[in-house]
Amino acid sequence: MKVYLEVYGCTANKSDASLVKGILKDNNFKIVDEINNADILVLLTCTVIGTTEQRMLSRLKVLKNSEKTIIVGGCMASVQSDLIKSILPNARLLPPQFSYHILDLLKNEKTDFKLLNKTTLSKYYDGISAPISIAEGCNFSCSYCITSLARGKLKSYPSNEIIEDINSAIRQGCKEIQLTSQDTSSYGLDSGNNLGELLREVCKINNQFRVRVGMMNPYTCLINIDSIIKGYDSSKIYKFLHLPVQSGDNIILEKMNRKYSVDDFLKIVKKFRLAYPDITISTDIIVGFPTETVNQFENTIKLLKNIKPDITNITRYSARPNTKAKSMKGRIDTNIVKTRSKYLSELCSKISKQNNLKHIGKKYNVLITERGKEDSFVGRSENYKPIVLKEKVEIGDIKSVIIKNASSTFLVGSII
Repeated sequence: MKVYLEVYGCTANKSDASLVKGILKDNNFKIVDEINNADILVLLTCTVIGTTEQRMLSRLKVLKNSEKTIIVGGCMASVQSDLIKSILPNARLLPPQFSYHILDLLKNEKTDFKLLNKTTLSKYYDGISAPISIAEGCNFSCSYCITSLARGKLKSYPSNEIIEDINSAIRQGCKEIQLTSQDTSSYGLDSGNNLGELLREVCKINNQFRVRVGMMNPYTCLINIDSIIKGYDSSKIYKFLHLPVQSGDNIILEKMNRKYSVDDFLKIVKKFRLAYPDITISTDIIVGFPTETVNQFENTIKLLKNIKPDITNITRYSARPNTKAKSMKGRIDTNIVKTRSKYLSELCSKISKQNNLKHIGKKYNVLITERGKEDSFVGRSENYKPIVLKEKVEIGDIKSVIIKNASSTFLVGSII
């Protein structure tokens, strides 16, 4: 039987996709690249914001026209099943925390979903990057977040099983390990472990590979910050910190139920930069959260000008179903939100380019991860900067490179 798979959204969804592929291949299913060649279609959905939800619904309507059996997984299958059924009444639903039950749904067998560790189950990776889940779910309820409703409470996986997963990925030729969960710094808060300890165990693996640590909530990062910073002290760990602040105003952060202050965020950034001066800082901003005033928006501007993040992911606030923020009063006019978003995008693009220009003349050991445009290749430096190379290289190579030029989103290098 032939299966067509489409995946959207976060690295956790991509990790689930590798699990689905592994189970399919172990059970003699063939994964195909074209819908017309498939017997069954599998769609792993994302619904983090309204525009993504609409994209998913549009895609479901397109797949419906194929008149094939369709399995819908990802977060929509957990929190918006009625919406899916309104388009595809016969869709088989696979909530994200139960993605390993794919075989039961393919065989159309009725089953009681049981919560298991996703670690140590068969996985298959297409390239040299392996998204590895270290935990499922989240113990915190940000007022705007639908993902925590979709994936449930925190369940950290045993470190020895995570190590097994990484070793399996390395045996398949993977050179970049992407540790992922809803909040990587929450790892172990339910089991007595912590992320820093896990990173030190991962770095004991005797192979050549690099590790990208996924998004951390500032609140949970602070709990074990010294251990986490120490965990970064290996050449195998990309010096890259994804730390979403979401707003530069403490009142808005409180309404978001983020459980940290602006000063807490600044403290974390300062400690990481002190330990690793060349670290790449990535953050997220939500623009136009309910009741956000001009002064509160200006506080966000001040924060960004202060920390000068290398990467800023800007999202316009989107009311999600069943979240506390959806019922909040004080919605911001759409035109105002667009204006604020445009201003931040332009500001952050300038900041990113200024930061990147400082890398011209520096030398890095670059792991080649993918093909770029017009016969170029893209790799990642020790601090996870994307570097474009025009020379002929092989995916998985590590090359010594000198930076020749820079834009707001990438560096341009030449092999030394």
